[in-house]
Amino acid sequence: DLETYLIESKSSWLRLHFSHVYQKSFQNDKLHEFQKWCNDNIVKYPDKFFDSEDFTSIKENALVSIIKRDNLQMKEANIWKHVIKWGIAQNSDLPSDLKNWTNENFLTLKNILKNCLPHIRYFQMSAEDIIDNVRPYQQILEKDLWDDIAIKLILWDDISIKLMLPSRQVDSIILPPRIILPPKLPTRMTESFSLIINESHATEIASWVDRKDNTYPIINNPYEFKLLFRGTRDGFTADSFWKLCDKQTHLVIVMKVKDTDEILGGYNPIGWVRPSDDYCIYKDCKDSFIFSLKNETIQNSILSRVQDPGRAIISWKNYGPYFGYDLAMKNNFNENENCYAIHMYYKRHIRDESMYGNVNYSPFSVEEYEIFQISKKTF
Repeated sequence: DLETYLIESKSSWLRLHFSHVYQKSFQNDKLHEFQKWCNDNIVKYPDKFFDSEDFTSIKENALVSIIKRDNLQMKEANIWKHVIKWGIAQNSDLPSDLKNWTNENFLTLKNILKNCLPHIRYFQMSAEDIIDNVRPYQQILEKDLWDDIAIKLILWDDISIKLMLPSRQVDSIILPPRIILPPKLPTRMTESFSLIINESHATEIASWVDRKDNTYPIINNPYEFKLLFRGTRDGFTADSFWKLCDKQTHLVIVMKVKDTDEILGGYNPIGWVRPSDDYCIYKDCKDSFIFSLKNETIQNSILSRVQDPGRAIISWKNYGPYFGYDLAMKNNFNENENCYAIHMYYKRHIRDESMYGNVNYSPFSVEEYEIFQISKKTF
């Protein structure tokens, strides 16, 4: 059927539009295969799902379908906290401070979460988690369930009572522990990922793309860097650039400047389109930027965002990538200083003026350059 075909043949597209696919699949009770495919991905990487900005807007049936899974790779206390967060978000009248809650407020939350609460593994939580996270909301639990939890707490934590009451049973249903897989070492980019930049550089660039004030940790880089082009492999001519990169979008370019330790580059989300004639074409882009990356001799990275979006990106038929005129590659990029940086349409000059003189125009050649297409990692 159509679901099976899309899952088997268009999984990359589905992952790229995961949030939309997930929401839509649970709005239709007949899309069981889509629902299962989505949930199979979420249970492996639940943090991205539970910590997403639109988590509290998901449908109840979607949330229930996740928390009931035995293989959900998340601590039970964290599942509980997110369920509570979701429930509170469903009613804007609930006070923000729990100290101000009335019995009616707890009853409201209890009704909201009536289909979620049976799937929490209360008896798999530590005593500390129960006391810190569950007890403040004990009024939303059935009294018998809370009494059984309390009994378990006593038996777990007080050896003398455990000896006195060795066979004391609880009446509540005790769900089995979730099947938590052993943690894997974080996937790291291989050495062949780039001949110019390292993982720290990649996360710094990713942070600039998302306009983050702080750099992402290396293990949490949200972007995949797919190598489209490498100069020493594919050529240093304008024709070789257009052959592999024409009409591609979300491009990160990095280049190693010949005879220096500089790493220059830029980000172009809209891409370049090769003109049919010799005239240049300006493309409007407010999210492009250029940069210089820190390394052994360059102590601080320089980020330069576009200040004239209407001239941010330029396409020339017989030239290479142009970020305005602020970072440009003409042809035969590794020869005759056919690249240059001019401070015009972006906010900062990316070449260190103390090293190259206080000049606006600074030509150079590259010994290597690479172009990556970046995309958000999926579950």
